[in-house]
Amino acid sequence: MKYKNVREILMNLIPIGAFLLALLIGTIMIAFLGVNPLVAYQALLKGAFGSMNAIADTIVKATPLLFVGLGICIAFRAGVLNIGGEGQLVAGALSATIVCLNFPNLPGWILIIIALLVGLLSGAIWAGIAGFLKAYFKVNEILSTIMLNYIAAYGMNYLLRGPIMDPLQIELGSFIPQTTRLTHVVDLPRLIPTRLHFGTIVAVVFAILVYIFLWRTTIGFRIRMIGQNIQASRASGINVQKYMVLAFVLSGALVGLGGAIEVLGVHHRLFTDGSVSGFTGSAGFNGIVAALFGQLHPIGTIPASLLLGALLTGANKMQRVVQIPSALIGALNGLIVLFVVGSEYLRRSQARQIERTAEVKKNSKNINKKENE
Repeated sequence: MKYKNVREILMNLIPIGAFLLALLIGTIMIAFLGVNPLVAYQALLKGAFGSMNAIADTIVKATPLLFVGLGICIAFRAGVLNIGGEGQLVAGALSATIVCLNFPNLPGWILIIIALLVGLLSGAIWAGIAGFLKAYFKVNEILSTIMLNYIAAYGMNYLLRGPIMDPLQIELGSFIPQTTRLTHVVDLPRLIPTRLHFGTIVAVVFAILVYIFLWRTTIGFRIRMIGQNIQASRASGINVQKYMVLAFVLSGALVGLGGAIEVLGVHHRLFTDGSVSGFTGSAGFNGIVAALFGQLHPIGTIPASLLLGALLTGANKMQRVVQIPSALIGALNGLIVLFVVGSEYLRRSQARQIERTAEVKKNSKNINKKENE
């Protein structure tokens, strides 16, 4: 029993080891550029935690990652892959922006609540499309969610270059693809005199609610049971198709809410550079890493998102201080994604091996018991 507990602890530390290994390889890459890695990582830490503003920026960067990560936790627990975080973020942000642009005279809190609810609903619908196709037509959800990302990106590009473009950009002839600045009454309240906003508290509250939902409710139990054994779930009378769609809808709702909060709390307008990541900052994909690093647990995703947020924020400072190419920052992020995702596969393989070993031992004991009798 003691050996089993130690092995389980070591197995749960695999993602941390993968993260440290990625940083080690990053150290070698930085050294090859003739830069002192200690100076580089010192700049990274200072950029992420060196001041009140830096800490606030780290938390702000982590907030959309947490929303995406929570959505991923629900989907993965149901045994489906939601790779459409980028599109769902855009769907939520775009719909919230349109609401704020069209009803600027509503009272501030009412408009904020409506915009957030519309963003949540838009993300739910956008993910629900992929869930419906998966459940009832066996369409691969990875393919459908990635395609929906592109549809969201091109839809946003069209709207920002025409129907909802800032009139000032048209008047000046600059035609920058962005909306006008949203009315100040929809700015989410600041928690302290920094960029830190109320949306962070909303994210943490939803992390707790998702945990309660998945582990303390009947619906959450059914969703997790489908992810663990879909055949046993069908045999026990669970409507697998319905709960699969529900998992997608709930997942997309959280991501869409994160997109709406990103507009109201950080950017205060919608913009693009032609790609989805021009607005999202690749939070839709980095949120997947946060969820995996948090071992697909809503509470574990909180520190995981904060860690990745610190890395993203500190990387900008590191680039400015030691003058390393931006491509290296992208490569470092890619290494972390690769190693963390790979470590999750290894961790699950080890977990299955432990379960098989325990089952074999149990069967052996039963056989020996019968022979003795």
